[in-house]
Amino acid sequence: MSSVQKVAIITGASQGIGAGAVQAYRKLGYAVVANSRHITSSGDPGVLTVPGDIADPETGRRLVDQAVEHFGQVDTLVNNAGVFLAKPFTDYADADFDMITGVNLRGFFSVTRQAIAAMLRNSGTHRGHVVNISTSLVDHANTAVPSALASLTKGGLNAVTRSLAIEYAARGVRVNTVAPGIIRTPMHAEETYDTLAGLHPVGRMGDIADIVEAITYLEAAEFVTGEILHVDCGQSAGH
Repeated sequence: MSSVQKVAIITGASQGIGAGAVQAYRKLGYAVVANSRHITSSGDPGVLTVPGDIADPETGRRLVDQAVEHFGQVDTLVNNAGVFLAKPFTDYADADFDMITGVNLRGFFSVTRQAIAAMLRNSGTHRGHVVNISTSLVDHANTAVPSALASLTKGGLNAVTRSLAIEYAARGVRVNTVAPGIIRTPMHAEETYDTLAGLHPVGRMGDIADIVEAITYLEAAEFVTGEILHVDCGQSAGH
């Protein structure tokens, strides 16, 4: 594998948006390190699958170490792994808090810290790119979807996106976020689709391709950093 080939790490990569992102980055010519708790080996020599719970700090370190060991460097990190649990705020238990913050925040912190350190070792003026996956609910609360812990954690990702984008702008590392609406993924039961579609101003759910296209747009947009890109068919504008 040539050291010139770019390398992306993608978490939550076994299905849904993450699996779509793996395919998209391979089409862009990247080697990919794909992670989720349970992920099977790939027959593609350009895809290294690394099982592990991203809430475990060791997983983030292992992803970056294996990316460097197998492919030589890290150029992009897509923080796609996330947990969403809709409940009235007073019904959340301590275990819910630990689970959601473990994946959405601790997982982000562990892998992103290691990945940016690796990116800074790359040569050139464009050293790396971090893309986070947030949610439109951070900016557009909805009584039909009580989700305070999603807003607490994913809102943190929105904030740290801007902070890291400015911190590393002069050193060639960009940081952006995609904030989706409700996307047709295995996370949602098919019988809920009509109801979920009605939560968007245009009356339909998003598709995995909608989010993957936003990620690849940000990958190519070298003049964009610190951006929270809403892909929600107008949810964040109001409903």
